[in-house]
Amino acid sequence: MCYRAKITVFIVDGSSIIQERLTTMLADLNNVEVIGQAQNAADAVRSIRACKPDLVIQDVHTADGSGLDLLAAVKQDEGSPIVIVLTNNAYPAYRKAYQRAGADFFFDKSSEFDQIPEVLRRLVNGHLPLERGEQ
Repeated sequence: MCYRAKITVFIVDGSSIIQERLTTMLADLNNVEVIGQAQNAADAVRSIRACKPDLVIQDVHTADGSGLDLLAAVKQDEGSPIVIVLTNNAYPAYRKAYQRAGADFFFDKSSEFDQIPEVLRRLVNGHLPLERGEQ
């Protein structure tokens, strides 16, 4: 079995409080590194394409547009990252729309926030593929 040396993460959320909470939570995980953050989609797309993280954690809403637009932009690139959508608006219609658009995970901030570290642990330990096509 192969193990990842390090999983790189990029966070996109309009709330600096959520960004800080995620960064602190992920800092406690071995072999996980937050390599960037953005509050809006335009900055996020530029940075994600430059940094090429393994995983993106994004909100449904961004300061300058729809999280669906961000997801589409990120997923159109070859070798696109795993995307975790994290939201306070975990309505079934949103979940379906984001999953159809390519989200790998969709979590409710109020009740599923604590699942993020487990997803990352499984990635580091080789229990989840790093690319959707490997599933």
